[in-house]
Amino acid sequence: MSTNLKCLVALLIGAGIMFAATSLLVYEGKHSRAAVPNKQNKPLYWVAPMDSNYRRAEPGLSPMGMELVPVYENNSSSSPGTVTISPQVINNLGVKTSKVEFKVVQSDIKTVGYVQYNQDQLTHIHPRVEGWVETLFVKAQGEPVKAGEPLYTLYSPQLVNAQEEFLLAVNRNNKVLIRAAKARLESLNVSAGFIKRLQQNKKVMQNITFYARQSGVLDELNIREGFYVKPGTSMMSIAKLDEVWVEAEVFERQANQVTTGLPVTMTLDYAKGQQWQGVVDYIYPALSDKNRTLRVRLRFENTSKQLKPNMFAQVSIHTQSNLPQMVIPKQALIRTGTQNRVVLALGEGHFKSVEVNVGQITQTEAVIVSGIMKNDLIVTAAQFLIDSESSKASDFKRMRPDNKNTTNSMAKMDMPKQQQTAMVNGVINNINKTQRLINISREAIPKWGRGPATMDFYAAKELDISTLKANQLVHFTFSIIDGEFVISHIAIMPDSKSAADHAKHGE
Repeated sequence: MSTNLKCLVALLIGAGIMFAATSLLVYEGKHSRAAVPNKQNKPLYWVAPMDSNYRRAEPGLSPMGMELVPVYENNSSSSPGTVTISPQVINNLGVKTSKVEFKVVQSDIKTVGYVQYNQDQLTHIHPRVEGWVETLFVKAQGEPVKAGEPLYTLYSPQLVNAQEEFLLAVNRNNKVLIRAAKARLESLNVSAGFIKRLQQNKKVMQNITFYARQSGVLDELNIREGFYVKPGTSMMSIAKLDEVWVEAEVFERQANQVTTGLPVTMTLDYAKGQQWQGVVDYIYPALSDKNRTLRVRLRFENTSKQLKPNMFAQVSIHTQSNLPQMVIPKQALIRTGTQNRVVLALGEGHFKSVEVNVGQITQTEAVIVSGIMKNDLIVTAAQFLIDSESSKASDFKRMRPDNKNTTNSMAKMDMPKQQQTAMVNGVINNINKTQRLINISREAIPKWGRGPATMDFYAAKELDISTLKANQLVHFTFSIIDGEFVISHIAIMPDSKSAADHAKHGE
């Protein structure tokens, strides 16, 4: 049998196995949604047909005026898009699950940068008088310099005149004039040692030597012997290499993850196997208008002098979130052009695709802002096959965990912000003052297109409900806050109509 024929047979066998698994998955998925009530069992709760998150302990109407549907024990885990897979198929598909974790997220921002001198330790040398460079002790850019070494000698008529004035004051022994003449020499950048020698030997020097005030290397050398210089001439600059800066750039979407003080690891191509540890020293206030990146400055120790300006470096900035966040493995996330989803493992072979809002994504993890909860089980392997079946009918909403009092669950109405508050009349049916929960049969809300209904409302914390009783006719204002109906104002109305009539009208 030829190699091509063997490959063709293997492909046909694989396709057959996948088709069989998919068919069984589709078959079981369809049957999982066909819930059959058990007449011997009582319904666990009633749910709105258009919103699986709206649950009540008793029959009634949904916020849209539709009859609530009973949910029995044998389909309590089912909701639109839930599929059921037998254990054998789960094993054959290689389904793996993982718990949603709640932890501090650590990640690395990888970028590149260039080594530069530490500008804080860069010294520029300018003359303070006009004159001519007679002798130059340093000859080339990059030459090492030690503090106290001579740099150049300068002949300047101004310096000669200043020395003569100082000696004149010394000869007269006039302390005021001596102090003034000494201050002038110091302002012209003459060293204290030169002034002391001048006062002792009383000999005017035509050429004055100037010395390096710090150790380092010559970053610039713009003069030669015989040059005429004046104040403002940039003669040379001395930079230190004990510590260097690295200029790097990060993408705009990563800018909020970078803060000063974060640890940084740097590697260079010329020194394989070596790493340098530094910190984020400064974050520039503006983004580049050309490539939309944020410039950051990194600081590294360089006592070995291996790091040299303009070297190309690979940088990893180690970021960390300030607060714990919900995290899932990156491979569990299903990303499409318009939606991000994960597959929840509901237990007993039940699976369902739910929509999630995604935050930061690292190399191995994804932060989930909303859509799932801590300790939920999500599918991390073979999730794409399950999602392809579940997403056909799924509402992509996760079912909220049952509370001790299921009547506390509220429907979430998708309405414009300007329509999320309404004023309406109604009759109080009962009050749970401990939970501040009021059941009211309200009138219709024309602006929302809602008919009369009996619903549960929460009383705002600042609202006084001590005088409220059952069968009272009330006028109240409520708002939809995070999917809950919250009463912000309520007033007891005169009994212009019987409470029973209003209750009947609300039903």
